[in-house]
Amino acid sequence: MPAPLLTPLRAAVAPAVARTPPMSLQLAGGGRFGSRRRPSVCWVGLGGDVPELTALAGRLSAAARAVGLPVEDRPFRAHLTVGRWRPGQPADGDLPDRLAGYRGPVWPVREVVLWRSHLGPEPRYERTAAWPVG
Repeated sequence: MPAPLLTPLRAAVAPAVARTPPMSLQLAGGGRFGSRRRPSVCWVGLGGDVPELTALAGRLSAAARAVGLPVEDRPFRAHLTVGRWRPGQPADGDLPDRLAGYRGPVWPVREVVLWRSHLGPEPRYERTAAWPVG
């Protein structure tokens, strides 16, 4: 993200998060992006207050667009990426199916954090802002 957009983004995100009610989530189920024969991403789904999380994601997308940042047009799909398969390498496309019945503990969502990633040989992540939820 261009550094000059960081301050306007923080300002745009604050009211988007402020409208978020208290919510709780849990890891639930799993799946993959890509086909069983050629999977690309293994993910764990989310349960709990997913409609509230989806609404928040919509408001955050709108905030990013408002300051001129590009935002994906595909629908939000609540998940946690747990792994990626490398193209052309052997992959167990059935692995995500073994998560189908998994339900983790419920946890309260306490804040939304804006992270800035610094990619390279040794990637690092910098916490640049946070807003309380609920």
